[in-house]
Amino acid sequence: MSHVEIYTKDYCGYCSRAKALLRDKGVAFEEYDITMGGPKRTEMIERSNGGMTVPQIFIDGRHVGGSDDLAALDRAGKLDPLLGL
Repeated sequence: MSHVEIYTKDYCGYCSRAKALLRDKGVAFEEYDITMGGPKRTEMIERSNGGMTVPQIFIDGRHVGGSDDLAALDRAGKLDPLLGL
């Protein structure tokens, strides 16, 4: 199975939606809470080529975007192969 990382903030509906989609697929993920900023926020911006919004999602180190992007990959049938399902 693929290594999934997701940068999130508290009270973020898009973050909740992305995490729910991953959980529904039985995928474990590493979550980085950047609610208070800090070095993980800086890391997220650098890794996502300037992405400032959350969530920012990475699968095996590849940036796939945010919640809408994750859902679009799923609708297109491209998410499961990325996740190794």
